[in-house]
Parts: sequence; C-alpha cells; structure tokens
Amino acid sequence: MFLSVFDLFKIGIGPSSSHTMGPMTAARRFLDEILAGDWPRPAGVKVDRIGASLHGSLAYTGIGHGSDRAVILGLAGETPQTVDPDEADGIVAHIGAEKRISPPGHPSYRFDPAKDLVLDRKTPLTGHANGMAFYAYDASDRLLLKRIYYSIGGGFVVSEEELQRMKAKGSVTTEGKKVPYPFKNAVEMLAMAAKSGLSIAEMKRANEEKHMSREELDTGLDAIWSAMKGCIDRGLSQDGVMPGGLKVRRRARQLHDKLQEQWQQNRPNPLLANDWLSIYAMAVNEENAAGGRVVTAPTNGAAGTLPAVLRYWLHFHPEADQPSIRDFLLTAAAVGGIIKSNASISGAEVGCQGEVGSASAMAAAGLCAVMGGTPEQVENAAEIALEHHLGMTCDPVGGLVQVPCIERNALGAVKAVTAASLAIKGDGTHFVPLDAAIETMRQTGLDMSEKYKETSLGGLAVNVVEC
Repeated sequence: MFLSVFDLFKIGIGPSSSHTMGPMTAARRFLDEILAGDWPRPAGVKVDRIGASLHGSLAYTGIGHGSDRAVILGLAGETPQTVDPDEADGIVAHIGAEKRISPPGHPSYRFDPAKDLVLDRKTPLTGHANGMAFYAYDASDRLLLKRIYYSIGGGFVVSEEELQRMKAKGSVTTEGKKVPYPFKNAVEMLAMAAKSGLSIAEMKRANEEKHMSREELDTGLDAIWSAMKGCIDRGLSQDGVMPGGLKVRRRARQLHDKLQEQWQQNRPNPLLANDWLSIYAMAVNEENAAGGRVVTAPTNGAAGTLPAVLRYWLHFHPEADQPSIRDFLLTAAAVGGIIKSNASISGAEVGCQGEVGSASAMAAAGLCAVMGGTPEQVENAAEIALEHHLGMTCDPVGGLVQVPCIERNALGAVKAVTAASLAIKGDGTHFVPLDAAIETMRQTGLDMSEKYKETSLGGLAVNVVEC
C-alpha cells in the first residue's frame, strides 16, 4: 500500500484541488483519450465538437470554485502544474469569444462555453459527489464518445472504471508499487518503526527511494517547500479585494506589517507564535482564493495549514534546517497517506474534517517529528489534531474558498502546533488511537448531510447570506 509524497503534495493553481485542479486534469485526460483513438467510431468520422457537464458539488459550487474556468483551461491543453495564473483569464476569454478550442496536438474543435459547458444540479453522478462528464460529437452533433470522471480530493482524478476498482479493493492508494515498509494504517506503521528502529520519515524515505533516487526525492521535496514558501511570500505581499463577489479583503499583508513592528520593538507577546502561524496560513489561502499557485497539503482548501506550521518551525526553532524540512514533509505525507487510504481528504465526501482536519493532523505529525518526537509521539500528535476537527462541515459562503476557509486554515495550524506540543511532552501513550479517529471521521462523513459537504446548501453558506 503506497501513496507517494508527490501524490499528496501537488503544485497547481487555486482555488480548489477538487474543483479546479481535478476538472482541469480530467479535461486533459479526455483530450488524451480522443487522441489515442482507443474507442469505437464509424470509419472516417472525426470529432468536431466537445461538450462537458459538471454534477453534484461541482455543479453547486463550480462557479465560486472556478470549476468552469478549469475545464476550459484543461480543454485548451493546460495543466494545473504548468498553467500561468496570470494568463488563465486571457485564455478563457479568447475561447469564449472564438467558441473553439485548439489544444496542442489536436485539430480545432467547436466548443462554446456558454452552451457546451453545463452545470447540472439536477442529475448527480452516482460514483462521487464531484462528478463530471465529457462528450465528443461529430460534425452532425452525433455523440461519438462519452467519459465520466470523478475528482476525489487533493487533485486526484479517476475514471468511472477506476473508481469501481478502487471501491472493490477498499483502497485509494497507488497500485503496483512494492515498498519495504508497506503500512496501511497507524498500527502497522508503529509496529514497523519499532521493528526496524527507523523513524516514520526514514521509513517513508525508504519507500520513496524504492522508485526514485535520493537526489530526485530531495530535489522534489525542496521544490514542494519552495512552492509553499513562495505562496506564503506572495500572499504577504498582496492586498485588495479577493475575486468572487463577496468583497472579502485580504488581511495577511496588513497583519504581517503590524507583527513586524511588534517584533522589532521586542515587546513581550505571549500570543506571538499563534499570530505568526495564523498570518502564514491566511497568506496561503488568500493566494489560493485568488487563483494563485499553491501546493495541495493535502488539498487546496486546506493548503495553508501545513506550510504555516513548517514556516513556524523555521521561524521559531533555531535548530531547523533543510534536512528537517524534508523529514517534516515525509512524516506528514506518511500520515496523510493513511488518512486518504482509510477515510477521505475530500470536503465533498466527509466535510472539512477531511480537509483542514487532515492537514492539521499531517502538520502536527511533521512538527512533532522534527522536534524529536518518537513514532508513538508523532502518531499521538496526529490523533490529537484530527480528533478535534471531527464533525467539521464544509460550508463555503457563496461557494468560494474564502469564508470560513481562510481563517479555518489558521486555526488548523494553531491546533497542529498545540497537538505536537502536547504529544511531545508525553511518552506516546494515549487513549484514542489515530486509526480510531480516522475511522470515526469516515463514519461521520457517511452520516453527514449533503448540505454540509461543499454544496453551500447549509451552515454558514446560507446563514451568513440571510443575516
């Protein structure tokens, strides 16, 4: 059972890994299927027009999350990893005016976003709340090819067939990769650590290096942190109103400037660490809300929590260095893989407990590890952080990843640091196992009303508007 660190930490654009990165990736996959030609069609008939429909959560909050924009960009041949956020609006506007797409390697296809991209709130797809369908037609508008994809959280996209295979296996992990430490839950992870004498980060590194060189792994880890740090820095340098219509102003830069003044005055402030944590997290999620480049950690909606805790580690702990950054990310990825494999990181499946809750658990584990925590203490830190996010709903106001998402990431970071601090002061013995907290999150998600799963049909999403 193996999920790579690079499966969990993906570099892409905001505002949502499920609603932005996923649909863009799905659109590209559909283009690849058209080009491959591994599907039946009449001799000599060519694809002339493309269509797409978004369903479930993608339909309800797709506009606010930029899902429609993401599909258009994907059909234009863009990818989440390489698209220039500054060029994206121009690409979308050009396609809207021309009513055609011309992806690299393809002929030009008819595609009018106003008619060929439908947000269908009436027809849910049964596989997952984040479903989408793509269609290819000939010049007579006869349907030649239809494919259904699901965006299952963290930028992961699966076809209908792949989703059924995953459900049959009871796992969402990467298949076919053998590793020396194949733990599928926290109990196995701790048993392997005890038997091997290795830390969680060392076991995760050994698993990764089974499929890549140490240099490749370290280069990739450094690139992840560089992207996270760059996102924090950009967020701290920007101000103004975020897009989407709620008229929510960026606050991270102003708050950062005030903290800098206090820092220079050297006045006692017992809340200083929490303030820095919050500002770092808000900077990332304000940048995400504006469609900037972020790293799924494990999702875009929860992208600020883990980078904030890692930046806190570098800011307040003089022993922090580059190897500790890598260990932090590897440990966090190990915990994130267990959560994703046994529950979910998708707000559309289990609410925000699966997004910010998972991010807080991953960050707590990473921080505890680099502070010298044993594997048992690391597992305890992750459990504390996750337990105290259980039941958290996903209720974005206006379908935008702004309220309550930005501040929620800040509080997730504060909880992560507190959890790590509590765990490292103990001996690793605790009452609730991490696996029990993960299973509780899964069950809670199953019981949770769809109104509170990223649809903006309940919670703050309706009550703030009514006030």
